[in-house]
Amino acid sequence: MTLRLWQPTAPGPLVLVAHGSRDPRAARANAALVAAVRRSVPRTPVRLSFLDHAGPRPADVLLDLEAAGAARATLVPLLLTSAYHGRVDIPAALMTAREQGLRMPVSISDVLGPVGGVTSPLLLAALRRRLAAASSAAGVWAPGRLPLDGVVLAAAGTRDAAARTTVETVAANLSTALGGVPCQVAYASAAAPTGDEAVACLRAEGARHIGVASYFLAPGLLHETVITAARSAGAAVVAEPLGGAAELAHLVLTRSRTAREPICTMAYAA
Repeated sequence: MTLRLWQPTAPGPLVLVAHGSRDPRAARANAALVAAVRRSVPRTPVRLSFLDHAGPRPADVLLDLEAAGAARATLVPLLLTSAYHGRVDIPAALMTAREQGLRMPVSISDVLGPVGGVTSPLLLAALRRRLAAASSAAGVWAPGRLPLDGVVLAAAGTRDAAARTTVETVAANLSTALGGVPCQVAYASAAAPTGDEAVACLRAEGARHIGVASYFLAPGLLHETVITAARSAGAAVVAEPLGGAAELAHLVLTRSRTAREPICTMAYAA
């Protein structure tokens, strides 16, 4: 093993690492984001990989890139919190590649959610645009109609308290970006409140026109769970997951440019 300092590095080919899902809609949403990133950097190889359910795995993609002549690569987690998948699974994927013979330098970027307590304006812009599109389609923001007076930020959920704090940060920042509209977090699993509980909380505070912002990259079981609960309690507007939003593609590139090599990697010098 070789001890290395964290240093900004040139991204090289990008390997986007999604969680993976059995739901084919998730794969399509991930592919849409990859396509959006490729449009922004047409000369940079951009590959998609998955931690679970689907393939290819990150190690396989990294080994393929090296075999094709890549001098280095950057892993970008398509994750909104740095919970277990971000903290453990992503570095483990790189270690697996090293154990299989990978020698080129590989950097790992931060997740797409808040870093150091700061939410990217690009992420907020994507959430706002998705919510505005859903609200317009539902007629909520049409001329002469009342605007939303409450928003639920629907998220997957995690037992990691630090990760939940970052979701709460996004909710607070989204509230500010929407001009002070109250924004309540809701989770599909592992934590409270649920979607219906979040809607009830907003109603208790006086909200009557409630929308749901989807803090998800792709649709799937967890997304359906939380938005169904919110709808059952009276949420009138539900935004689509972030998917291939142009703002998200720019955020992927922003994260890749500040990626760093892990402190401890297997030696790869000749």
